[in-house]
Amino acid sequence: MTEKHPSFLDAAIPLIVLIVLLSASVYLFGSDSSYGPNQIALFVATAVAVIIGLKNGYNWHAMEQAMVNGISLSLGAVLILLSVGALIGTWMLSGTVPTLIYYGLQLLSPSWFYAASCLLCGIVAMSIGSSWTTAATIGVALIGVASGLGLSPAITAGAIVSGAYFGDKLSPLSETTNLAPAVAGAELFEHIRHMLWTTVPSFILALILFIIIGFNSDIASDFARIEQISTVLQQHFAINLVSLVPLLVLLVMAIKKVPAFPTVFIGALLGAIWAVFFQQELLAKLIDESLPAAVGVFKLIWHTFYAGFALETGDSNLNDLLSGGGMASMLNTIWLVFCAMMFGATIEKIGLLRKFVESILFFARSTGSLITSTIATCFVTNLLTADQYMSIVMPGRMFKEEYERRGLAPVNLSRSLEDGGTITSPLIPWNTCGAYMHGVLGVSPLDYAFYAFFNLINPVLSIIYAYLGIKILRLSPPASMQPSQAVKN
Repeated sequence: MTEKHPSFLDAAIPLIVLIVLLSASVYLFGSDSSYGPNQIALFVATAVAVIIGLKNGYNWHAMEQAMVNGISLSLGAVLILLSVGALIGTWMLSGTVPTLIYYGLQLLSPSWFYAASCLLCGIVAMSIGSSWTTAATIGVALIGVASGLGLSPAITAGAIVSGAYFGDKLSPLSETTNLAPAVAGAELFEHIRHMLWTTVPSFILALILFIIIGFNSDIASDFARIEQISTVLQQHFAINLVSLVPLLVLLVMAIKKVPAFPTVFIGALLGAIWAVFFQQELLAKLIDESLPAAVGVFKLIWHTFYAGFALETGDSNLNDLLSGGGMASMLNTIWLVFCAMMFGATIEKIGLLRKFVESILFFARSTGSLITSTIATCFVTNLLTADQYMSIVMPGRMFKEEYERRGLAPVNLSRSLEDGGTITSPLIPWNTCGAYMHGVLGVSPLDYAFYAFFNLINPVLSIIYAYLGIKILRLSPPASMQPSQAVKN
């Protein structure tokens, strides 16, 4: 049977099914929707897409292979997720995260906390080129500090995500910052300079909003509570600057562009080593006393790698603050990523996403509408394929020729790919980035998305620039025009 191009209705049906099921999942299960219900929704939507593919003449084995290939694309992220789970556990055991929390409680003012968190994450992410590493290290500690100060974890997570993605977006070390110009045919530093026009104003607006929230929130810091947390930290951990060495080593490795998986896993191993040398009193309390001391320590560390760290303080809230991590804690996130990648690979294989783009280009007559369509397509690709890289590569390939035909410089496309793809990925619960942030920060994207101000403002500002003609660079002459027809910006 000959493979047929899908109709617009064919393309719309799986998306409608997915949206309806995900909405029902959130309504019925609330904050637990990412722990199984969303995965089932993605499975069912994939089944609907497969039925449409069979109707249009696609072979089941070809679609199955596409699913396998799609899942294989996420395996790099899965290895990082497992390593991050181990890192959080060993950094709890080594005192690295508790030390960050302790000093954060002493230094950060509640009124400035959200803005300071956003700025700090922005600086770190720009230095190392990784929003994921920033969230897994500085972000985890900031969530702990927010808990100690009695501040909103959702707003804190929004500040962390805003800062992390601002820094990631402008860092020449970032994978997405290199990928977008490569796909669009632009030069890296030219791409970064062009992004400054939308990225920096968006970040400044986000910082202003975090400052306003901080100074207008009903923040009644319970200093007695802060003192209690600080005391508990000192009772159970050896709090000192030496405990921060694993963090510094990890940041240096990231700056040196060591790949993320070995960087994070080495950080986890270093945390385990630091626990042995600098948290001996804590280990003595936690080890299995029926075993020789050395064997008991070895068993405890092994357990921490896969099951995480748990501390009993007599206060349930403090127990939650000072416990977590382990590779097993990431398995639900990995399940979500696999299901999402399976769905995305299926709709790409049978041409449903391309059908949407063809329909969009029909209506994108002006430069403003073309750039808006690009950003919207990146966002929809993030929704459907659940992968940040796919949201850059696929729309980039699809729109590149149209930008050239209209005489638009490649940096316009590369900036739009980042403004619509990179930035929106952590706002979607089943996207690899959204699932990762949920797994690391312990806050659902459905909760922090409203406070990820940078990620919300940036695409909107980019669209406004496009319609107003601000910093829209043109080729001279456009590919589809004669020299006398070239338009200068």
